[in-house]
Amino acid sequence: MHTRQIVLDTETTGLDPDLGHRIIEIGCVELVNRRPSEESFQQYLNPDREVDEGALEVHGIGNDFLADKPRFADVVDDFIDYIRNAELIIHNASFDVAFLNHELGLLPRKLGQIEDFCTVLDTLALARQMHPGQRNDLDALCKRYNIDNSQRTQHGALLDAEILTDVYLAMTGGQTALLLDELGTPSEPIGGASAGEAKPRPPLMVISPTPQELEAHAEWIRRLEKELGGPCLWRRLDEQS
Repeated sequence: MHTRQIVLDTETTGLDPDLGHRIIEIGCVELVNRRPSEESFQQYLNPDREVDEGALEVHGIGNDFLADKPRFADVVDDFIDYIRNAELIIHNASFDVAFLNHELGLLPRKLGQIEDFCTVLDTLALARQMHPGQRNDLDALCKRYNIDNSQRTQHGALLDAEILTDVYLAMTGGQTALLLDELGTPSEPIGGASAGEAKPRPPLMVISPTPQELEAHAEWIRRLEKELGGPCLWRRLDEQS
């Protein structure tokens, strides 16, 4: 049975759908058994409103560019078919899910909510569990996991979904280092390290027990053997060797 996941990101006209802001780009990367497939999904959308200046500074997607793009209602069937029965992987999922559900709510025909078609995994919540008290935005995670995001001078939904794919796989097992190309040879892993290459580790510190600790241990062994009515297993093995 194949495990299908969709790494998703959106760009919007602003920060709050309750204030009438809309989605202007959806970008998705498909993972099948934790391997990226060729079935990505990207769609720019006409939001029927102006893009806020603050949002424009973040993603650089302007009103003129969006003027001739389809509306969400025009692509919703293709989008739902694409994500159906998959697990959505989203960084700060509450933001994107709120916008997607807002767009679904504006449709003349009621399709339900995103959660009716798929499950959702929030990588921000996952990162906070794994790295409490640290910065866990996408740029910080790229730095932490040695993922090259130098091309990310501005946000873009598909670009961010591709970067999040590498981050998610690194966070949950580093599987990008195991991807195979068409010839069956290891692909170039994140950060340029060879697949399977172990990171250097500092020598382990050996702390010898004090005489008091040795005596306490010996006393514990004596009590244990008294309760067992005989020598401990490792003493019997020592006697046999």
